[in-house]
Amino acid sequence: MKEQFLTSSVQRERDYLRQYEYLVLTVSPVDSLPEARRRLVEHSEYGKWELERSKLYVGGGRRFWLRRRVMQVQRTV
Repeated sequence: MKEQFLTSSVQRERDYLRQYEYLVLTVSPVDSLPEARRRLVEHSEYGKWELERSKLYVGGGRRFWLRRRVMQVQRTV
């Protein structure tokens, strides 16, 4: 199955065993690298995401996996 990167997308997932929340950014080949970098910086600064993994595909598409720890809040009442 051939994967096409025609548009950029964002996908969120949650890993309940490891207590991390994941954000997958897909960047199409027509988007510039500075634009992709700007989007990553915005997510990391304002959303407290950290870069876990990145992958460059043959056609020029890029995919970035960001994660952040899920905070467990306990009731006090």
